[in-house]
Amino acid sequence: MYTASGTLDKEQLVVQYAPLVKRIAYHLMAKLPASVQVEDIIQNGMLGLLDAINRYEEGLGAQFETYAVQRIRGAMLDGLRENDWLPRSLRRDMRRIEAAVHQLEQQHGRHPTEKELADSLGLPLADYQHMLQEARGYQLVYFEDFAGDGEEDYLERHITLEGNDPLTLLLEGNMRDVLIKAIDDLPDREKTVMGLYYEQDMNLREIGEVLGVSESRVCQLHSQAIARLRSRISGAIQNPAKTKSDGRGRGRRPAAP
Repeated sequence: MYTASGTLDKEQLVVQYAPLVKRIAYHLMAKLPASVQVEDIIQNGMLGLLDAINRYEEGLGAQFETYAVQRIRGAMLDGLRENDWLPRSLRRDMRRIEAAVHQLEQQHGRHPTEKELADSLGLPLADYQHMLQEARGYQLVYFEDFAGDGEEDYLERHITLEGNDPLTLLLEGNMRDVLIKAIDDLPDREKTVMGLYYEQDMNLREIGEVLGVSESRVCQLHSQAIARLRSRISGAIQNPAKTKSDGRGRGRRPAAP
């Protein structure tokens, strides 16, 4: 990694870690709509790799690859945010699903089935599943979700507080426990998908082979699991006192659009 003079060999590092950029890009693509081009993700990732190389020379203590992964992923996500890759209409549709999840959970005291959710939305089951598939890339948390009508943005309320960062704010209090319980309460197949994807680092095709279903079906299960988790987390954020008192994130309305 170093030249004869003891400095980082930047060209060698770019060549050595270019496959890492591609691997991260293709893993991220599994979460994104088909309209996103993988070449754009890779290009942003390479910029992140170059930034990591330049910054690492300043004497950071972390191992280079660990640090580079953070910078690469960050550059990819920044590029996606700038391009506003997830249409507002899609977010609106997914919030409708979250609201239906909440309503049916309260009504039946259990997780609603796909058929029940489709009926609640007035959709044929096939159309509902197509909506889930189109929602590939819908994230667990968008901080703008936590601003109500007439309220300032979530980050604007907290960014000036010294020592606070978005992840800390999300996880402080009882939020980590809420998320753990929400994941544990997922229907078995959806919980398996989340575990294989996020813990075992498997892609959607590989998960489909394990479960004996198509890649598109895995995508649907993933999107539906995210909708269930977001419904629970939104309730916890909007009603923290209730969450702490009953140990759950249920019974609360999803965050306002």
